[in-house]
Amino acid sequence: MISSIVFILILAAGVWFFSKSVSKIIRNIKLGRDVNRSDQPLLRWKTMAMVALGQSKMITRPVAGFFHIVIYVGFIIINIEVLEIVVDGILGTHRIFAPFLGSFYDFLIGSFEFLAFAVLFGCVIFLIRRNIIRIKRFTSPELKGWPISDANIILISEIILMTLFLLMNASDQVLQANGVEHYVKAGAYPVSSLIVPLLSNLGTEQLILLERSAWWIHIIGILLFLNYVPYSKHFHIFLAFPNTYYSNLEPKGQFTNLPSVTREVKMMLDPSISAPEEAGQEPVRFGAKDVRDLTWKNLMDAYSCTECGRCTSVCPANITGKALSPRKIMMDTRDRLEIVGKNIDKHGKDHDDGSSLLYGHIKEEELWACTTCNACVEACPVNIDPLSIIIDLRRFMVMEESKSPTELNGMFTRIENNGAPWQFSPTDRLKWTEQE
Repeated sequence: MISSIVFILILAAGVWFFSKSVSKIIRNIKLGRDVNRSDQPLLRWKTMAMVALGQSKMITRPVAGFFHIVIYVGFIIINIEVLEIVVDGILGTHRIFAPFLGSFYDFLIGSFEFLAFAVLFGCVIFLIRRNIIRIKRFTSPELKGWPISDANIILISEIILMTLFLLMNASDQVLQANGVEHYVKAGAYPVSSLIVPLLSNLGTEQLILLERSAWWIHIIGILLFLNYVPYSKHFHIFLAFPNTYYSNLEPKGQFTNLPSVTREVKMMLDPSISAPEEAGQEPVRFGAKDVRDLTWKNLMDAYSCTECGRCTSVCPANITGKALSPRKIMMDTRDRLEIVGKNIDKHGKDHDDGSSLLYGHIKEEELWACTTCNACVEACPVNIDPLSIIIDLRRFMVMEESKSPTELNGMFTRIENNGAPWQFSPTDRLKWTEQE
């Protein structure tokens, strides 16, 4: 009874802290401007199924894609057993689903063990790739410090959880074989049975202590893992599905028109169009300076970023040594959004800390290095769009601060005067066709 009460309290605390963290992230995402992503629902479901569930973009790099699928699928399926652990913890039972599932229960546990080993092996491979082979996209400057530690913490945590799962099953099957009370005979253990010989010298009390310790540490570890994820890049485990569902379905490279600018142009072309009523309306900001000026989808993108670096590794500006890294753009956006969220918690929603995403986190040099080729958008395994953030930050600099490279200033002037980016006037454009 005491054990069940302690378990319920730990479970309730874990779920409460997780829901509190998630509610803050949702609040932060909603700080962004509204954008309509409710069109073409069938295509959106198809995109989500292919990209998030089917991992279609991951397999473009076969080695990483294969092991990612193994870890992702394995970890999710193995945690189905958490449901049984929770029920057992609340009721004080042991393998409560076994009598209801019969031989299928043996198949499930055996499958879970193979998947647990696959997850463990995949995590070891990823640790080697990151820390020994040191693949280039995992050694970029923006990953120094916490991002590297974060990735290693997650991989090591998964290795520990899978090891505890197999150790728990190994001691459990010995106790079952010895006919110890409470340990009903159930399950098949193709992997953990290899560990059994190491436990041959342990007595019943020691085996029970080992099994119970592994059981408790496993479930507490899962709850700790659950509450760590919202502070980690691995929150994409939850956001990958909605983020791909709300993907931009317009052709890549198609810019959005600002309604205020579109209205002004229409008024210039058609004087009969009346100006809108401005009374009581807040001034419209052209582009974005801070995270509140971006759309909620931009902010969801920031929280969905896996920091895998695929976007940066295909960016032509980055490849040629420019300051731009699309991954850093997303990481900076998330970091700034976290700061704004903490300021809201501490000072209220209208607090201004004197900083901003532009200039405070992202420099002009990074933005103007972008060629707008959309390679980063195409490469992202969860359909993040760094380019839309870059474009909005550029818009702010050009339209509100008149800041742009000299070459662009000349082009802007010619468009304003000549209606085209060329130096000569409209009346002279066809002179090259005239015969001498």
